[in-house]
Amino acid sequence: MARRFTYMLPTLIVLVLSAMVSAQQADQQPADTVGSMAGVSITTSVDRAEVYIGDLITYKVTIQYDSTLELVPPPLGANLGAFDVKDYQSDILTRLDDGRFQSENIFVLSTFTTGDYVIPPIPAVFNLPDGSRKVLLSDVVPIKVLSLLGDANDSTDIKPLKAQYEFKRDLIKYYIYGGLGLLVLLVAGLLIWLKLRKKKVAAESVDLRPAWEIAFEKLAMLKQKNLSAEGRFKQFYIELTEIIRSYYEKMYGINVMDMTTGEFLTAFRGLELPSGHFERTEKFFAHADLVKFAKYVPELQRTEKDFEEVHQAIETVRVEYERRLTAQVSINGKARQATEVTS
Repeated sequence: MARRFTYMLPTLIVLVLSAMVSAQQADQQPADTVGSMAGVSITTSVDRAEVYIGDLITYKVTIQYDSTLELVPPPLGANLGAFDVKDYQSDILTRLDDGRFQSENIFVLSTFTTGDYVIPPIPAVFNLPDGSRKVLLSDVVPIKVLSLLGDANDSTDIKPLKAQYEFKRDLIKYYIYGGLGLLVLLVAGLLIWLKLRKKKVAAESVDLRPAWEIAFEKLAMLKQKNLSAEGRFKQFYIELTEIIRSYYEKMYGINVMDMTTGEFLTAFRGLELPSGHFERTEKFFAHADLVKFAKYVPELQRTEKDFEEVHQAIETVRVEYERRLTAQVSINGKARQATEVTS
């Protein structure tokens, strides 16, 4: 607001001074208004006759007159119709080659209403050598002011809001990074599994003790856990059956750890076993399966009996194994002696 006031202040001062000059002139002597006057010409011009609201119009009034005349500059406070004076340059006086004078008055105008307007005529007052005064009017200048809205039939319509723009997300890089991450996890998991498996195989292959020593050691460790006394019968029979299965696997060279009880007994039946050993083993596994899979709760004395049964089975197979091994050694020794005698 202050800036606009500062901008308009010179114009207001000029308008006030012009009004004072006009009043003084009016007080001096009345002037006659004429349509033309010898030795005087007034031309008006604008830089454009059709403008939009707020556009600036340069309006120029050029007065050429003889040197015998005295021009009273046009009143800057003259009525300019619907236009506001934004800037001005008044009475730019030059002497022409023929000795006459030229006075230029330039106004910068603007308006904020539409329609067909005219810039009213501006009076130029001359003092003649005989002391009289004459007034000559400039021509009217038509100006057309247009609206910025253009066609009024559709300019007033308020168009609905456009739908919200959705930016498309580029998910390809996320798929690539996710795939690479998953691949790295799979490779890392595979390497860890292979490493653990290698350690397990290495640990199993390291123990070169006889199978019965390993089995007796595991039985001793199971007994120290005291699972049956704590009522953890299922866990007790799981570990007990694994001990005897592992022992049979090593003694008879049959992979029975992953077999069901039925599959194991089928495979076990075809072996050369001590007398009555298969029947006792079958009975033991039948009872163990009841505890492991049917939630059967055995008596504590029965768990102790089965523990001894497994211990005895290991010992029986060991004795039978050593008996057959001794017999085989004897046979091999006799065969070697016979071979030596023959040779």
